Amino acid sequence: MTTTEYPGPGHPAAGGGADGAPRRGAERDREVIAPLFGWRHRGGGLAPNIPDAVEYQATTAQACGLFPFVTSSKPPAVGTPIGRDLLSGEVVCMDPMAWLRAGLVTNPGCFVLGQPGTGKSTFVKRLVTGAIAFGSQAIILGDTKPDYTALIAHLGGQVVKIGRGLERINPLDAGPLGGVMDRLDRVDREKLRWEVRSRRISLLMALCTLIREGRIDNSEEVVLGAAVDLLDERLAGRRQPTVVDVLRVVEEGPEALRSFARADGRDRYAERVDALVFTLRLLCTGSLAGVFDGETTSPLDMEAPAVSVDISRVGAAGDKLLTAAMLCTWSYGFGMVDATSVLAEQGLARRRSYIGVMDELWRALRGAPGLVEFADSLTRLNRSKGMASVMVTHSLSDLEALATEEDRAKARGFVDRSAITVLAGLPPRELAWVNRITPMTGPERGLVSSWSSPDSWQPGARHPGRGKYLIKTGAERLGIPVQMSLTADERVLYDTDQAIRRQ
Repeated sequence: MTTTEYPGPGHPAAGGGADGAPRRGAERDREVIAPLFGWRHRGGGLAPNIPDAVEYQATTAQACGLFPFVTSSKPPAVGTPIGRDLLSGEVVCMDPMAWLRAGLVTNPGCFVLGQPGTGKSTFVKRLVTGAIAFGSQAIILGDTKPDYTALIAHLGGQVVKIGRGLERINPLDAGPLGGVMDRLDRVDREKLRWEVRSRRISLLMALCTLIREGRIDNSEEVVLGAAVDLLDERLAGRRQPTVVDVLRVVEEGPEALRSFARADGRDRYAERVDALVFTLRLLCTGSLAGVFDGETTSPLDMEAPAVSVDISRVGAAGDKLLTAAMLCTWSYGFGMVDATSVLAEQGLARRRSYIGVMDELWRALRGAPGLVEFADSLTRLNRSKGMASVMVTHSLSDLEALATEEDRAKARGFVDRSAITVLAGLPPRELAWVNRITPMTGPERGLVSSWSSPDSWQPGARHPGRGKYLIKTGAERLGIPVQMSLTADERVLYDTDQAIRRQ
């Protein structure tokens, strides 16, 4: 093949004079073809293609409509790496406490919502792993499946397995709060004593409410409080009171209790506490027997990098027992955080931050009317305790299963108070519920709903929403769509489908 080289603009054969200007006459109409290696002048050179592009000039506010590749600002790089932004490819990091310290959010609450199988637990496990690596203590407040036991054991944490024939939790155990009293001065010790008393009575009332499937009335609450105070005096720090002790004292009916019950004689007193006695007996001998009617067997380790309370064996015995286990675990876990906070304020322990996971949230809340109020009182002050709370559930429509409108309104407050909402694959109807609490744009709703179900019937196809999440913070900010990728170890530790594959 031969190649014809065409002279540059300064050559006479190029149709111009020695200065490169075009010749006059017939030669002006000759086609001028660029040389193979381009024109020999400043800025010249080889160019395989010179497009005839249209040039636009616009302000920055208008240019985003003309140039389709304009993206939002860089996603936050504070906290645990979660994955890559689906739009920009940038790495997205997240940690509720780290975001709070950086001023990105106003509270460390995180609410994770998504269909089963879309990777909610995987997302939370990544948060837990990262938080432990940064020095926080992870507390899994009731592992119902269990999803977190293997991970916590792998990370060197403490795993407590609750169930009949296994470990027990005493609902009236002061736990770590009781263990720090002797290290405080008289004034602080008295304050803490009242805090312990309040927690005991609140949890005892919650359990009675669960068993009765109705609220405890005012007179019964007064009797329970008097019984707890009387036991505190009798035992005098030798051991923690139990539900069996409370039942025995209420049945005895000493003068102090009859006075509080405004009953002159024993017959009148027996009439006043008859329903309460049957409720307490059910706690000790009914469906909850063998789990909450004795002393705590394994106290939680305040210095462990992570603590997981495995209640999966309890779940096999029914929803009522599972709900009771979750309530006790929540109270015990938050008591541990409060105890460390008290010691840190006195300079007797180092300050720590925590990440508490409350999975299967609604299974506990719908046990009986009034249980939402108990959970709300536990979680409301997490910011001041240095604790990030991560609540996980499948659907906000579970709110409708709660008994009263008052409970439903308080349950919505859990989502509303959480500064961070993480959405996995959800159908459009569910997103309509979410939009009432966390406003979403039309493209955001379309993106999340596209992750909700496979687009074909082909067996073995990867679920389109697997490992994809939309992170929302506030009504004004656009959400961050994230795709998570796992390491080899994480694929094993985070896997929740091993039992299905073994079958």
